Amino acid sequence: MGHAQVEKFQENVNPDWEQAFDRFESVIASGSEAMRLQVTKRLAALCKRAPEHVLVLTIPILAGLLGDDSSNGSSSIQEAAAYCLYRIACQGEDRIAIEIGQSGAVQSILRLLPRSDNGFQRILIKCLWGFVTFGKGNRVIVARNGGLEIIIGMLNSYTDDTRRYLLEILSALALLSEVRRVLASLGGLGFLVEAASYGSVVSRERACQAIGLLGVTRRGRHMLVELGVIPALVELFRDGDVTTKLVAGNSLGVISAHVGYIRPVAEAGAIPLYAELLQGPEHIGREIAEDVFCILAVSESNAVSIVEHLVRILIEGDDEAKAAAADVLWDLSGYKHAVSVVRNSGVIPILVDLLSDRNVEVKEKVSGAIAQLSYDEADRLALANAGAIPVLIELLHDDSEELRDNAAEALINFSEDPLQHDQVSTAFDAPSFQNMQNRLAHMRASDEHTVRSMRRMSIEQLAWNPDLV
Repeated sequence: MGHAQVEKFQENVNPDWEQAFDRFESVIASGSEAMRLQVTKRLAALCKRAPEHVLVLTIPILAGLLGDDSSNGSSSIQEAAAYCLYRIACQGEDRIAIEIGQSGAVQSILRLLPRSDNGFQRILIKCLWGFVTFGKGNRVIVARNGGLEIIIGMLNSYTDDTRRYLLEILSALALLSEVRRVLASLGGLGFLVEAASYGSVVSRERACQAIGLLGVTRRGRHMLVELGVIPALVELFRDGDVTTKLVAGNSLGVISAHVGYIRPVAEAGAIPLYAELLQGPEHIGREIAEDVFCILAVSESNAVSIVEHLVRILIEGDDEAKAAAADVLWDLSGYKHAVSVVRNSGVIPILVDLLSDRNVEVKEKVSGAIAQLSYDEADRLALANAGAIPVLIELLHDDSEELRDNAAEALINFSEDPLQHDQVSTAFDAPSFQNMQNRLAHMRASDEHTVRSMRRMSIEQLAWNPDLV
């Protein structure tokens, strides 16, 4: 075999790929070191053009070269094989990357990484990045063969552009539960927080998702906050695309679910971002925003800011956003410290006007908020002054059962107020009013001792688990 065979393999004008592979295989099997190196580099250059089935045939050959330390000068061949496998993996097909993982190439890279020089090591890092980025199954192979420890060790020393690849490998591995279980003990949490701030959007989103999963536990949440996770998540929440905003908003909500972190999350600028999410097109985004607003509003100063955004959304938002905003107000109206905040915001006349909205869901959520507000004497007066009572009486005959129930609950509270009793008298004969009156009376009689025991239980739980606050 001579250089003529190498030259034939190098032909790049509509090559016969099967013949080209046969020549490649032949050169690798019996050619000189220089010829083997040359055809491997050429294969790397042709990866984007070669059909998938031909690339798959080259994988075990390249993996064999990568894992062979026996021949002199093999380091150059290994480097060329690693780069070629990296190019193949980056074709973006998951099945190709998985095929590479099953060839033993991952184990060879992990073995070579600690002992390779700088140039070769950087190629190996990029190669590993391609394997875990495009082949999810390869992440398990890396994790179970000491890859996490190797990556964390290298992150302690690399400060150049290669660091980005290491952080993106870490973010991919962190989606595995077995990795998250040991990440803190290996000193990797700080690097995961860094990964949420640096690298591609996809990688930052992966890191953010892993952070949310780690933040579920009290210890994990505390360690992440100490490492600066709040500003990192807020930045990603602000600058990410639609999907990234959902992930960042959810993870930040997980972090905020502790009384000690409610204020720092708000001070980092999270409240306006959740207001945007509440107005966004994604249903899951509105749900996330609703849940987090209810957490953040535990702080009275936060409640003031949140209610201001809710008022604006009730005025200018679309139907879905208005319904979501009213739903949050429904919940906040049950917070003792937030009752005056809601009343002083000027939202009550807006809510009363929305009782006549064309959208049924908006009216249902608004009527629920009004029913909750009606338990407070000052709010009842504000509602009455805004003209709520005649509208609520009319809603007793609405087709929506939820609307009828909410209206009846509010009117019952008005009827028990000596100042408002006479204004509600025309509702007393309505079946929905009477049904709700009977239901509330029964609930109050039968559940009094249960409510008291539940309240004691909640206090006991909070005493040993502040995460429930």
